Amino acid sequence: MEDSSVQDRSRIEAAQLARLRVLVRELLAGNRFYAPKLQEAGLSSEVPSLDAFRSSMPFTQKAELVEDQRRHPPYGSNLTYELDRYTRFSRTSGTTGKPMHWLDTPESWQWMLDNWDRVFAAAGVSSRDRVLFAFSFGPFLGFWTAFEAASQRGCLCIPGGGMSSLARLEAILENGVSVLCCTPTYALRLGEVAAGEGLDLSRGSVRTILVAGEPGGSIGGTVAAIERLWPKARVVDHHGMTETGPVSYGRPLEPLRLHVLESAYLAEVIDPEEHQPVAAGEVGELVLTTLGRTGSPLLRYRTGDLVRPSRPESCACGSWELGLEGGILGRSDDMVVVRGVNLYPGAVEAVIRRCGEVAEYRVEVDTRGSLCELKVQAEASCDSVDGPKLEKRLETELRSAFALRIPVSIVAGGTLPRPEFKSNRWVRV
Repeated sequence: MEDSSVQDRSRIEAAQLARLRVLVRELLAGNRFYAPKLQEAGLSSEVPSLDAFRSSMPFTQKAELVEDQRRHPPYGSNLTYELDRYTRFSRTSGTTGKPMHWLDTPESWQWMLDNWDRVFAAAGVSSRDRVLFAFSFGPFLGFWTAFEAASQRGCLCIPGGGMSSLARLEAILENGVSVLCCTPTYALRLGEVAAGEGLDLSRGSVRTILVAGEPGGSIGGTVAAIERLWPKARVVDHHGMTETGPVSYGRPLEPLRLHVLESAYLAEVIDPEEHQPVAAGEVGELVLTTLGRTGSPLLRYRTGDLVRPSRPESCACGSWELGLEGGILGRSDDMVVVRGVNLYPGAVEAVIRRCGEVAEYRVEVDTRGSLCELKVQAEASCDSVDGPKLEKRLETELRSAFALRIPVSIVAGGTLPRPEFKSNRWVRV
């Protein structure tokens, strides 16, 4: 008898192949960016297999998309239909280069809302929940799709744009908010403000904090720090990109792991240099094909996100969708080499958060000399913490983890920034 895990993977891959064939048929008919690439790769709407697609279709690089939009302003040529079919505009954050514009048809937009619905379902969010979105609503995709998907799910949706941290906390308590959506950094910030203002979050109703935008939601120390400040809440991670839409989901009872929505994406994890698949347990770059965002698709898109695929049998939740141990570990372009040691921001954060007495930190990367050097600035979680003792402890933990001497200095409380969107804790000097 065939193993059930093989059957489950076979069902997932059969559905992916069927969706891929529909997508390729549409792109060949009207997408000026991808039709020539597909033809050159010898791929028709009858894609023989997923392996054939992966072996024939070249990767899509972000630099290609940026250049395409420069050559065909303002939206580029990666549009499958006439412009009047598109009703939604988004823009990337531009944290790793020039921002890109992204357009969506109503069908592609609904595809993303359906993906978010699965994210909410995995997090245990139901129509009974009241959800506050602690974002300043701008042109970034995630805020809008999350908000609309929660509304379609029947949740009471509370926008938190244009509000101070204190005003958001008051809205959370006054409205009996049970789900908070924000970045990990901002969940920490709200907890700090509540403590400073004498607001008792244990009297509130928040039971789920759904985080995205940074690696922290799958870093044990960061999760523990958030949950100490929000005593009733469990942190659930998620990640996505403007270019791709919502990609992965977490579960409250299985922290520190994400699953890719393989009903919506064909996912690969490759060695960034060799371009070959990595084995389970090894770190590689996540590559995605969007199977339902037909109006503005991506085929074999190199996301730059570094992940560690897990073995399916290790997943307690029973899902056979691709698991990412530790969530998003960092980005390939964020890695720094210090005296021969490869350092990723997520790994450094994991060590710092383990100490439990750090409210905020910043890493200075000095590349002016012949060797790259790091320095860490940190704020203590409260005035009673012994600063010199915390400095020594952090330096010891960092040396133990990376076999490097990384100087640490404790700075006054409130010195370091707390953005509500993506934090930029690594600063090059």
